[in-house]
Amino acid sequence: MVPEPAASRSPAAPRGRAPGLAVERSLQDAGARLVGGMDEVGRGALAGPVTAGVVVLRPGTVRGIPGLRDSKLLSPVRREALVPRIRSWCAAGGVGHASPQEIDGLGLTAALRLAGHRALAAAAREGAAPDVVLLDGRHDWLSSAGEPSLFDASAPADEPAWAGAVVTRVKADLTCASVAAASVLAKVERDRIMRELSGAWPQYGWDSNKGYGAAGHRAALEEAGPTPHHRLSWRLTRPTAAT
Repeated sequence: MVPEPAASRSPAAPRGRAPGLAVERSLQDAGARLVGGMDEVGRGALAGPVTAGVVVLRPGTVRGIPGLRDSKLLSPVRREALVPRIRSWCAAGGVGHASPQEIDGLGLTAALRLAGHRALAAAAREGAAPDVVLLDGRHDWLSSAGEPSLFDASAPADEPAWAGAVVTRVKADLTCASVAAASVLAKVERDRIMRELSGAWPQYGWDSNKGYGAAGHRAALEEAGPTPHHRLSWRLTRPTAAT
């Protein structure tokens, strides 16, 4: 795994074409007043939460944010610098997490859904729950689909459950500004959590690998075993060859 640039270095210019707002505008033209973009991070990690971010656009937004890209194309410095600009650009933003214990108990898809609904609850507390969520990828992991009771913990009891529509789009994180912005919010917050956890568990290298299966992380698991922040239902170490 190539290490991310250190925060003290001058950030390189963002790669790739800037995401636009054409898809979001088409949803608004079709009748959605508030459109939100959502993305997740941490799906494939061995440790730490899975995290979802949502960014809800103001009606009539026609301009994006200079320098915005999908979070994977940006250095840590650029991601951090974009957060206050995203917050001032959008009507509301929210980030939600599902813990390793929830991932183990519910399964990854349901945990993703729980994190997404927590992100939507956070946006609602800022006064802007979206009518439509634009979701990166082919699979709609956000809709409750017959499991409404699963999300009772996603918001306080006096907050209504989110009941909007979901539109999926492949590579929305690269082409849709709201989704790219959501990916930045989610990535920055989850990375911060993993750096903080690394202070108590330095041998696993979470400050650099963010809980993913880097060689040093797996070596520490072989030597010291898992922590309370690992996903115990996952294969954390590689199988030993038979002798």
